[in-house]
Amino acid sequence: MKETSARLLRLLSLLQTRRDWSGAELADKLAITPRTVRRDVDRLRDLGYPVDATVGVGGGYRLGAGAEMPPLQLDDEEVLAVALSLQSGATGSVVGIGEASMRALAKLRQIMPSRLRHRLESLSIDVVPREPAASAVDASVLSAIASVCHNHERLRFDYSTHDGTQSRREVEPYRLVRSGVRWYLVAWDLSREDWRSFRVDRMEPKIPTGPRFTPRELPAGGAADFVSRGVARAYSSTRATVLLHAPIEQIAPMVNEQWGSVESTDEGRCVIVLSGTTLRSIAMWLRAFDVDFTVVNPPELREECRAIAAETAVAAQRYLGA
Repeated sequence: MKETSARLLRLLSLLQTRRDWSGAELADKLAITPRTVRRDVDRLRDLGYPVDATVGVGGGYRLGAGAEMPPLQLDDEEVLAVALSLQSGATGSVVGIGEASMRALAKLRQIMPSRLRHRLESLSIDVVPREPAASAVDASVLSAIASVCHNHERLRFDYSTHDGTQSRREVEPYRLVRSGVRWYLVAWDLSREDWRSFRVDRMEPKIPTGPRFTPRELPAGGAADFVSRGVARAYSSTRATVLLHAPIEQIAPMVNEQWGSVESTDEGRCVIVLSGTTLRSIAMWLRAFDVDFTVVNPPELREECRAIAAETAVAAQRYLGA
């Protein structure tokens, strides 16, 4: 009986995670036969859970509308995943949730089976304190933006670009996307009549929100791909070509295809094409190769390299007390 009850809870959990399941899929997940799946579905119905079934090719099971769920049920792996996430703390991209995370972890420990509590204690983690990332956003701001996305309500906000330019924007908000420690909002910009992504840490949302709107189809690839392409463009706005006085075998392992490409030339040298946000950032990368080089273009990169070399020399003199 105990094994059957545990299996029913597991079946109910699976039905909540996806809209449709085939009998074969459920049988495979639960390591039982399709016939046992049918019997377990009947038991759930007897307990009052509306499980709909369809027959024929493509048929399967789904949890019907209006189902009243039991208290939160998590399997062993889910409990550990939640507990470890809470214990390890935020990534630095969100502020205002540290105390809430600790409260949630304390409550979760109280209801954990002893076998899981022991496993969690054996995975105890110490987190090095650090300041939130410069691009960190408040949890309440994320929640507010997520709400207007869900409700399909227009959003007005003041926005600051990377150079400090201020503007008032009105958009149809669609998705929040996290890339590293930065949060972005993918939205349809009403004044520009095009898709845009906005860094949430540069937004100051205005209340009340605007009227509801009819959702548009997201850009090809979805919101995450749209943000990814935008970030890639931002980090490759400047390009430079440089002749490195070293063989390609030495340089190639150091080059990431996201920001550079390298080709071999004669006499054991190679040409590298680098992308970056500024010429200064490219000059810094060149220093990391630790080989002689000749700037092909643009000429302005030579001045950046000279400036960095001079700064390094001054810093070395200070360090050595010269």
